[in-house]
Amino acid sequence: MPERRDDLRNIAIIAHVDHGKTTLVDCMLRESGQFRQSQLSGEQILDTNDLERERGITILAKNIAILYEGVKINIIDTPGHADFGGEVERVLRMADGCLVLVDAAEGPMPQTRFVLSKALEEGLRPIVVVNKIDRGDARPHEVVDEVFELFLQLGADDSLADFPYLFASSKEGFATYDPDVPGDTIRPLMDLILKEIPGPMVDIGEPLQMLVTTLDWSDYVGRIAIGRVRAGSIRKGQGVVLMKADDRHVQGKIASVYTFDKLGRNEVHEADAGDIVAVVGLADVEIGDTICSPRLPRALPRVSVDEPTLRMTFGINSSPLAGRDGKYVTASHLRERLMRELERNVALRVEPIPGTEQFAVSGRGVLHLSVLIETMRRESYELSVGKPEVIFRSSNGVVEEPFETLVVEVPGNQTGPVMEMVGARRGQLSHMTSRGDYTHMTFSVPARGLIGLRTRLLNATQGTAVIHHRFEGYKPKEHSIPGRSTGVLVSTVSGKAVAFALDTLQQRSELHVAPGDVVYEGMIVGENSRSGDMDVNPTKEKKLTNIRAAGSDRNILLKPARRLSLEEALEFIEADELVEIGPTHMRLRKILLRESDRRRAARARAKEVQSS
Repeated sequence: MPERRDDLRNIAIIAHVDHGKTTLVDCMLRESGQFRQSQLSGEQILDTNDLERERGITILAKNIAILYEGVKINIIDTPGHADFGGEVERVLRMADGCLVLVDAAEGPMPQTRFVLSKALEEGLRPIVVVNKIDRGDARPHEVVDEVFELFLQLGADDSLADFPYLFASSKEGFATYDPDVPGDTIRPLMDLILKEIPGPMVDIGEPLQMLVTTLDWSDYVGRIAIGRVRAGSIRKGQGVVLMKADDRHVQGKIASVYTFDKLGRNEVHEADAGDIVAVVGLADVEIGDTICSPRLPRALPRVSVDEPTLRMTFGINSSPLAGRDGKYVTASHLRERLMRELERNVALRVEPIPGTEQFAVSGRGVLHLSVLIETMRRESYELSVGKPEVIFRSSNGVVEEPFETLVVEVPGNQTGPVMEMVGARRGQLSHMTSRGDYTHMTFSVPARGLIGLRTRLLNATQGTAVIHHRFEGYKPKEHSIPGRSTGVLVSTVSGKAVAFALDTLQQRSELHVAPGDVVYEGMIVGENSRSGDMDVNPTKEKKLTNIRAAGSDRNILLKPARRLSLEEALEFIEADELVEIGPTHMRLRKILLRESDRRRAARARAKEVQSS
């Protein structure tokens, strides 16, 4: 008979990006009293990945466990950015309840709706935490009302709509039931978790069932399968059957079993149903597989995530500077690395492009794919990537494209540029409110229109815009959307850039290179101030004579070169351009490097347009 375990709680922490999930976990770790002070130094303790530290966001879901009042609490910290929704969707299968964090000033944001809808689909018991009540513009009671409205919009029943809630400041380290009476401890939240989040329902007498929701890797033991034991128990040395996606049964044997303890894992002989474990010894295991007992193999529903909406072309670096600083530069290296990424990144799709050595890589957004590219760059891969393109689909003979909900918050005097730019990208204003000096606008905009929009909005609003977006759904395809309005400067020679040549070019462009930078034919060295590309020679030196004339020499004052970030570069390029990425460099280039080839291709395109 199924019974409930009262000695265990499995909870996921879900929220919009920057609403304080990881900082709240820091507070819970400190409150548990299981750590030395030196173990919990700094902030965002769980964000151990270098990219997470640098960007200040959570990219990968993390599992930890703490002991509180004799109860083990398994905590799953999830990403808050919409592009990493695939991470959230699969790890929610391991939880029985969730902490829904909402900023006391911003209120529910696009990703809050997304993750909450997924949590309600899984039947998780929610606790709402209104965080950051120490902000000067906090409005905690209004935010609770907004969250209640969101629950109703998502179809929550009466029991879920009557959710428990409290107020907190993870930065100050306290939780309270009254925002006007700050506390000095996070214990009210911990007590509420034990009271409101149910322990897992288990049937230890049943044969083993465990759904694999996460994969880890160790150079010593290989693949590590992580998931929650749904029924029975799992032990070291046990023979099991892997239920694969195509109904195949693969025999295996458990080499080691680990349970989560504090910030790490402890090896155990056996783990019972309800607990989250890591299993070693199954070489062919994949996310979504079910680990079963051989005497009664029964597959659990596989992990399913929303389909990707954006596609990019990955290929080897074919520029004249290829192979100078990368360790992995061949197509086979690229293929092997992308296939390895598929094992743990369930929201990613990789398809070889027939007749080429390139791959079509599909994901949730520019950030989702750029994190993969940046990770590969740091692993000494060299590659080139093309312009991001949305994925269209056909439904009942109608071509549809993905639309996104775009939320922009700007000072009231900056709404004009925002409305103009988003309107030019076929965006439709659906909601507009004012909060103090700021205006909060919600748009429905084609995903095509978002490519390159963030940088332009920030430039137009002097960096004051706060921008978020979330996948909304597929709608009939809109008309053409304007792309980059300016052309680029393309080098016609190879060599090193010279200050004399750049001084002339900067009068009509914004430069991407500085004196001494290596350039090659076909490389993009700047952004033209007008539409249309311009071929230039950035290596041209001043002609020297033995005659000096008064006033002929002058100081050369160059503006600093504009160095684009990876996301900015991906949004900047057009369809005939590539971003070339290596361990120590990033360059923009034309696909066709020679000027004569580009002219020939332009004439061929013009003939096609005329004939059609």
